[in-house]
Amino acid sequence: PRATPAIATMFRFGARVCSRAAFSGVARGPAARTVSTAANTAGGSRATWGALGAAGAGLLGVAYLESNRVECTNAETFSTYWPRKIMILFGKPGAGKGTCGPKIEELLEIPQLSTGDMLRAAVAAKTPVGLQAKAAMDSGALVTDEIVFGIIEERIKDEDCKNGFILDGMPRTVKQAEMLDELLRKNGERVSNVLCLDVPDQVLEQRITGRWIHKPSGRSYHVTNAPPKSLTGGGLFSKPVPKGGPDGNMKDDVTGEPLIQRSDDTAEALTSRLNAYHTQTVPVLEHYKPQGIVKLVNANQGIDAVLKDVFAALEKFL
Repeated sequence: PRATPAIATMFRFGARVCSRAAFSGVARGPAARTVSTAANTAGGSRATWGALGAAGAGLLGVAYLESNRVECTNAETFSTYWPRKIMILFGKPGAGKGTCGPKIEELLEIPQLSTGDMLRAAVAAKTPVGLQAKAAMDSGALVTDEIVFGIIEERIKDEDCKNGFILDGMPRTVKQAEMLDELLRKNGERVSNVLCLDVPDQVLEQRITGRWIHKPSGRSYHVTNAPPKSLTGGGLFSKPVPKGGPDGNMKDDVTGEPLIQRSDDTAEALTSRLNAYHTQTVPVLEHYKPQGIVKLVNANQGIDAVLKDVFAALEKFL
């Protein structure tokens, strides 16, 4: 037998309160540890009431399952009674998505998905929608929104997305947002959090033109703010030398492979990209604001301060 809506609600309540109050020392994983710390600093009374509420809800749920002989694994229980975390990460070019994204991914323990990566993977795997995308690219045509969302629909069925996923910079237009909403609605789901890293336009040129990336891994560096060890090893006033081999000083810290600059990481390209962001992507934020799920984070500060504000904005999302 299936649990009634009331019982399902108790499960959700118990799980949420347990995750937030987790002060007993048994919290595991980055997300749990972060929430445990937040609960400890919130005061004993809040944690105590949280634990009591969780215990009560949990006992009722256990009694229900036992009386009805419902047998299921922990993973099955979680996926049945707890909706997937579905988050969108936004930010202007150079706002810091490449730096913050992996940290958010670790905190929430769900994968970060970019349309480019999903598109390349679908083409390489020769899935039906991947073949449609390849045919469009080979003919010089744009990959349509319908193909893109077909790829997204395939990808979010994978095992690593069973508890949720983070969409990186997608949707980019209101039309795409409506298509995403419809795709999720078919499964009784919706976007649950939209996080925007906010930086003034005038700050971004220095960030963009100094950015270097390790293409295979996606790791991002900056000649001033986050230089690779190969650059700093040459002294305080070292300048980037974009070469492989012993003469190059822009190399990935982990693999030692050469770093590259993206062709659109120029002042001229930035102007065009910012125009597209303001005219197309900002309306997407307005689309989701009435749902009360949009959170802006000041990304025009040091990375430690940015991450602190990001984690605070996501506290209720854990």
